[in-house]
Amino acid sequence: MGEFELIRHYFAAAPCAQAGEGVALGIGDDCALLQLPAGEQLAVSTDTLVAGVHFPEAADPFLLGQRAVAVSVSDLAAMGATPIGFTLALTLPSAESAWLAAFARGLEQMAQQCAIRLIGGDTTRGPLSLTLTVFGRVPAGMALTRKGAQVGDLLCVGGELGDAAGALPLVLGQRQADPAVAEPLLARYWSPLPQLELGQALRGKATAALDISDGLLADCAHIAVASGVALLIEQAQVPLSAALQAFAGSETALQCALSGGDDYRLAFTLPAQHLPGLQQAGWPVRVIGRVAAGQGVTLLDEHGQPVQPLHSGYQHFGSSSD
Repeated sequence: MGEFELIRHYFAAAPCAQAGEGVALGIGDDCALLQLPAGEQLAVSTDTLVAGVHFPEAADPFLLGQRAVAVSVSDLAAMGATPIGFTLALTLPSAESAWLAAFARGLEQMAQQCAIRLIGGDTTRGPLSLTLTVFGRVPAGMALTRKGAQVGDLLCVGGELGDAAGALPLVLGQRQADPAVAEPLLARYWSPLPQLELGQALRGKATAALDISDGLLADCAHIAVASGVALLIEQAQVPLSAALQAFAGSETALQCALSGGDDYRLAFTLPAQHLPGLQQAGWPVRVIGRVAAGQGVTLLDEHGQPVQPLHSGYQHFGSSSD
């Protein structure tokens, strides 16, 4: 099967590849054309996922399709943006029909859940890798960024952390667990749902935000640097799921939450007056610390004393994850 036949058969005909709101022209020309409402800005982000680095070489293609869209769209959630479309650059060692069909189904399912449309891309031969560029829209001046945290703000996250990192032994086939424990952990790894609605609800409220991909400590450090403040995290307040604690034990579960990565939950700083309204509206806002004068990220024990974490998070090209 040639490149263009592959694109037409598996991707261009998919429901998520049809024109819709914000997409004036999608797959089939040299460029896609996006239509933004007056007074809105375009949010753009690119993610690359490489076999053996971001997912196992023998990953289920359906699950991989879901994960590829989800982790990319999460960047739009972090900015408070509404999804419009995405492009896919797919590098394949070979064009296997069964693999492509399953991958396309997973891609379609998550794209529908995120209300985002496939608008173009490229295919080529080589080691398996996926590069997705996502496009969203946000009212001018209302995008959430990493810069803006203020001393006295609360430090919050959008739910329980560490499940995806805790699931790695299951993903790699190193351990097994009862389905009641394994299934929720594996779901958090393979199909994390971007917190798009939460991000949009935080517009005009949160002073800084990002999505957690490389670990809570490492990603909070980005907010601290960009905002010129210190972030204090109370380790006893870091939310952990019952499934993760049952599978990994409380100590390992906490390390997964602090430095494991792949959560794709939002972390954000919030003036205290906005907390009751968000919680009463049902948003999963969990307070884990506060913003202080200074720099960097400090982990505190139950007595308010600094704790030295074992790891801070994942870095590409680093000599370690510290």
